[in-house]
Amino acid sequence: MASMRNTSPEDFTRPLRRVLVGLLMLILVGIFLLWRIDSPRVERFRAALIDRVVPDFSWALVPVTRVMGMVDGFQSYARLYEQNQQLRDELQQMKAWKEAALQLEQKNARLLDLNHVRLDPKLTHVTGVVLADSGSPFRQSVLLNVGARDGIRDGWATMDGIGLVGRISGVGQTTSRVILLTDSNSRVPIEVQPSGQKGMLTGDNSPLPPLDFLESADAVRPGDRVVTSGDGEVFPAGLLVGQVVMGSDKRLRVALAADYQRLEFLRVLRSHELEPITDAGALVAPPPSQPLPEGYQGPQLPAALPAPQDNSTGGAADQPPAGNG
Repeated sequence: MASMRNTSPEDFTRPLRRVLVGLLMLILVGIFLLWRIDSPRVERFRAALIDRVVPDFSWALVPVTRVMGMVDGFQSYARLYEQNQQLRDELQQMKAWKEAALQLEQKNARLLDLNHVRLDPKLTHVTGVVLADSGSPFRQSVLLNVGARDGIRDGWATMDGIGLVGRISGVGQTTSRVILLTDSNSRVPIEVQPSGQKGMLTGDNSPLPPLDFLESADAVRPGDRVVTSGDGEVFPAGLLVGQVVMGSDKRLRVALAADYQRLEFLRVLRSHELEPITDAGALVAPPPSQPLPEGYQGPQLPAALPAPQDNSTGGAADQPPAGNG
């Protein structure tokens, strides 16, 4: 009984562990030797053993596969976001280029219009660029980058690619000011075609200046062509001004042919045969006649020339005539 009580569980488990370790070593040595044998039968046995013993771990790879797919999708989304941002930037640049292209196209069209305007061959011109107006006594005026150094004079007509814009009023060394036809100080003699009625285009600071002093207003119809008449030698005759329209106040007005919203280039017409305008009032009425000074006898006529001498008469012509008696 004493010997049974002195035995412990380790006395039984220790030999069992030794046996199991020895069997495991034998199995491992056998597997090693089996894997080292180079034989078709052994190869088939190894394949069958692996198929039976090694479990299918494809289910364990599903989370890894899903995680890798999510990582790839996130990377793809990041690349798409970067490309989208680049496309947005390029779209903004393309919009800016589109605006620049439209402005260049409009400028090109206006320059082509300037080249295609049919004018009197005697009229030469100087083309200037419209500058920002810095303020003037006129409400409707613009500045040009041409002046006295370019031979510009007061009173010359200015046109855009289609019609008359105004006249030069004020010339500097490098710039000049143009009073537009819409300014309240503008007065232009015009002729309405085809009726041939003459009148005055009067600016009133509105886009549609009225027609005044028409010879016969009943002969003028909306849609008639308005050109400069050339009266008073203010402007050359035949320059296109616009078309007659009926205003909201039932007055005959002129829809100007020039595009006043896009004045960028103006053509200044040289007219050297016209006298420079020094007195604006003289354009409307002649100066008053001056009273004659007291005692004025009129222009003095030259004295009569002496009669020519006749040499054949021996100077008889030089003798005074004999008196009576």
